[in-house]
Amino acid sequence: MDRIVFHHDTVLSDIHLLLPNTRHLMARLNRVGQPVFTTKFKILWRGEAADTWERGSASEKEEDDVGSVPEEEEEKEEEDEAGASGEADEEEAEDEPDLDDDGDLKVSRRPKAGPSEGHRRAEVYPVILRQSSAAPEDAGDEEGEDGDQPDVIRIEHTMATSLQDVGKQVWRGAFLLADYIYSHASVFRNATVLELGAGTGLTSIIMATAAKRVYSTDVGEDLLSMCQRNATLNKHLLAAEGELKVRQLDWLKDDLCTEEEEEFSWTEEEVADLYDNTSVIIAADVCYDDDLTDGFFRTVYRLCNSMTKPCTIYLSLEKRMNFTLRHMDVSCDAYDYFSHCLRQLEALGDGPRRFTVEPLATSFPQCLQYERIEHLELWKVTSTPTGGRQRGGEDPPAPTPLPRPDPGPGPGPGPGPDPGPDPDPDP
Repeated sequence: MDRIVFHHDTVLSDIHLLLPNTRHLMARLNRVGQPVFTTKFKILWRGEAADTWERGSASEKEEDDVGSVPEEEEEKEEEDEAGASGEADEEEAEDEPDLDDDGDLKVSRRPKAGPSEGHRRAEVYPVILRQSSAAPEDAGDEEGEDGDQPDVIRIEHTMATSLQDVGKQVWRGAFLLADYIYSHASVFRNATVLELGAGTGLTSIIMATAAKRVYSTDVGEDLLSMCQRNATLNKHLLAAEGELKVRQLDWLKDDLCTEEEEEFSWTEEEVADLYDNTSVIIAADVCYDDDLTDGFFRTVYRLCNSMTKPCTIYLSLEKRMNFTLRHMDVSCDAYDYFSHCLRQLEALGDGPRRFTVEPLATSFPQCLQYERIEHLELWKVTSTPTGGRQRGGEDPPAPTPLPRPDPGPGPGPGPGPDPGPDPDPDP
């Protein structure tokens, strides 16, 4: 196996670092030679989530308190056994610290308890890794019955990638949106749902526990293969009549791929079903780059104009703060541009659809184990017909190009470096 090198532009997700007592097992190498890990995410079912977390924290605290009492009593008994003859020596030791030959302070440490008899450490055997060529259909047989636990989601993902491959990692925005789906399952029951930028497919899998049909979309054969593999690993969690389909959807192209020779292409029946029956669009943490944000909003605008039903879009994202030379201060340019695009979308009133935007509170129960930080946000966009021309006949009009917000001169002794010309907003 070639040596793995982490470059300066490597992006590392912190989801896997915040799961206590969790082992992340390297399962295989993907098609491009990246290490793929398998993580089991525990589901704290719906309304029981908050109580479970509180009870778990309290029980752990009680165990710690109970375990600390015997240690204090034991130390007290040891001091009593020293007798009156040793009291004077102890008083002198308090005045003069115990030092070694080099003058360093001696610190006595309690010896760690060794393993009990009859319990040996589990033996570890080396595993020879090779680039996987197994079909996604065989993924469910890798761990036998362990893969069918109703309260565990198994996700294959990478730990660190370049910015172009961050969709192969797991991000907090996906967990926030998954929590909302679990807490409002009745809203999505029997619905046809489209996810844009599905990545590893975690949110699509959660949605498929309630929805009738979920189209999990992204771009790139390797990423889509990982998403399909995760869908297969968790097919036992899907609703009784639920269906999850992994398909290709490129935000920089106007049409859906329907070529039969292409992997993860759409059939004509699926395209018709998408436009006729979709009532929900979801996206988790996909607006971290201005060009991607442009492509995302254009895709949402184009798809909604082609749909026959009113559609609700749920967007989750994490505000990521960075220090920039332009501002000479901590800023969040990607989030500012996302907010700008939301306002522009709501201001578009001359098309066949009207868009209304509102933020959603994130006080709903936490059903998955992750750190719900204050910078996580959830937005709801409602798309309703205005009576204009929609699907059938002419294609829907292209959205008005969204001008980038002017950042203005940044504070400091002088202007920041020239960022260069902005890319063409029309891909």
